[in-house]
Amino acid sequence: MPLFGLLAGLARSQSARRLNSAGMPAPLPALRTLRTRLFAIVPFWGRVLAITLLIFALARPQKASRGEVPPADGIDIMLALDTSYSMAAEDFAPNNRLEAAKKAAADFVRKRQNDRIGVTVFGGTALLACPLTLDYQSVLETLEGAYLNMTRADGTAVGDAIVTAVNHLKESKAKSKVIVLLTDGRSNMGLVTDLNLAAKTAAAYDIKVYTIGTAGKGRAQISTGDPTQPVIYIDEDLDEPTLREIAGLTGGEFYRAKNSQDLDKIYSKIDSLEKTRFEAKTYTNYADLYLYFLAPALALLGLLFVLERTYFRTVP
Repeated sequence: MPLFGLLAGLARSQSARRLNSAGMPAPLPALRTLRTRLFAIVPFWGRVLAITLLIFALARPQKASRGEVPPADGIDIMLALDTSYSMAAEDFAPNNRLEAAKKAAADFVRKRQNDRIGVTVFGGTALLACPLTLDYQSVLETLEGAYLNMTRADGTAVGDAIVTAVNHLKESKAKSKVIVLLTDGRSNMGLVTDLNLAAKTAAAYDIKVYTIGTAGKGRAQISTGDPTQPVIYIDEDLDEPTLREIAGLTGGEFYRAKNSQDLDKIYSKIDSLEKTRFEAKTYTNYADLYLYFLAPALALLGLLFVLERTYFRTVP
């Protein structure tokens, strides 16, 4: 009997543990699932991380990279090209005087580096075809596009060509400023008829004028395209003394080109001109890095928004 009473008391004690104060069975401990554990961690720490990333993004971090523009030598050059009708004379290969002059000038441009080059064309008047530039492709396209009687005025205005080129060089800061003037005739038109005055104006601005006379000896033929008179002939009319004087007054030189090979040699000679020294310059580039923080912060906030309305929605 005593043993029976002990067992009965133990049974009552175990039953009492399973009843709450209201006499209902006590709930069993809830099992912590993976979703429950993630819900307790991900939303809070996800927001903490997102806010931290946003703070870094608002600070706008940057990466600095430093470099140096190397020193360069350069001069300012205006090419003054005669496009009067006589430049159609066919005593220069491969076609005529104008085409030979354009080819030699283009080869000259391709050899240059760090020089600003511009183009003036002239006939009975002068006009700027290409301003001083380092964009050599533009210069080459201008030379390629030059054509006979481009100024739509007959004659040869050497004085106007010099003054037009001077107007685009006089403000230059380069130590050496040069005009390379190419013509096959003599000045007989234009507003500036005093060529000595034009040369002295160039000299006053420390501008050298290199003059090139392009004309063979004797008569030269020009194809007209007219069936009734397919060819005409013109006499040599190069004013060599005046071109020499212009070059001498400005510290330049005069060259006589009788063929395409002479032209190439002349431009090679001019290619060895004095150069101006430009000092090296340092620079700093800054690259923004805030996107590396802003993008993941926004992505994280978007992910939390989706999870709270889907995966974590049924978590108590």
